[in-house]
Amino acid sequence: MELSRPNIETLREMLAAPARKIVTLSHTNPDGDAVGSSLAWAEALRRMGHSVTCIVPNKYPYYLNWMAGIRDMVIFKHDDEGRAARAVAEADIIFCLDFHSLSRLDALSDVIAANTTAKRVLIDHHLNPAEPFDLMFSYPESSSTCYLLYRIIEELWGTASITPTQAEVLYVGMMTDTGNFSFSFLTPDLFRAVAALVETGIEVPRIYNNVYNSFTEGRARLFGYVINRKMRILRRGTVAHMSLTEEEMRRFWFQQGDSEGFVNYPLTIKKMKMSAIFIEHHDFIRVSLRSRGDVDVNLFAGRYFNGGGHRNAAGGKSFDPMPETIARFERAVDEFAAEGLL
Repeated sequence: MELSRPNIETLREMLAAPARKIVTLSHTNPDGDAVGSSLAWAEALRRMGHSVTCIVPNKYPYYLNWMAGIRDMVIFKHDDEGRAARAVAEADIIFCLDFHSLSRLDALSDVIAANTTAKRVLIDHHLNPAEPFDLMFSYPESSSTCYLLYRIIEELWGTASITPTQAEVLYVGMMTDTGNFSFSFLTPDLFRAVAALVETGIEVPRIYNNVYNSFTEGRARLFGYVINRKMRILRRGTVAHMSLTEEEMRRFWFQQGDSEGFVNYPLTIKKMKMSAIFIEHHDFIRVSLRSRGDVDVNLFAGRYFNGGGHRNAAGGKSFDPMPETIARFERAVDEFAAEGLL
């Protein structure tokens, strides 16, 4: 992955101006890659003397609470003091990290759209960015936004500039977006980046334990319920789907992030090619899709659920009730298979 030299130099010039007011944004339901890239980038910018506000649309998962700097993030959904709106209104530069369209910000997108003077910079690894940006680092071949950001930091200031706190949060993004380095563009350069992060002194077993071994009892019981009671297998064991209603999640004391990773589990079954989970929210159903090999769930999500993402990991939304959403998915699977795409 070769970064654009002109873009790097443009970014360098953009950041050379003293004491800029900067906002970093991450997508709704922020994950380890979204949070990690925001925190690492904010630390780098603050060292340059800039004022930085990190904003997320809603709460990050509780198992990320330990990450350095995360308590200073402004959660727009719970921002009764209007800190996010003020920071955006005053921003000279807005960095959009780990998402490719303002629609991924939900209600926060209206606040961003109101600032028409700030420079917008995209740093992301999803396909087909959908908004106009003043500067774009869009690299779908990057395994994570944290890896892409590592490469940008490397070009701007060198890897020696990366502190242990930055290394920790960058590692979280690289680890979580690759399934602990088991899929998604596992290149030699990625592992060289990981080695550079480890050389700062971070404790990989502790980071892994903090992220993957810090769930609640409710989450463990919810996972068992979903797999045992809600997983349906289609097309001779090659497609699976699961669903969770709001009532079912309340029954297991659901917290933000508890369903993370559930959609991946059916892919551990031999012959499985595609997995989906439908999570009910107040006014829509979130659709998460995963696949193996050549099955393109980015195409599937775009065609049937107005979504997108990557070839093997994508998502979308449904505004139909759960039974109709599941029926639509099953019809779509049959159509997809009939075209030889599954």
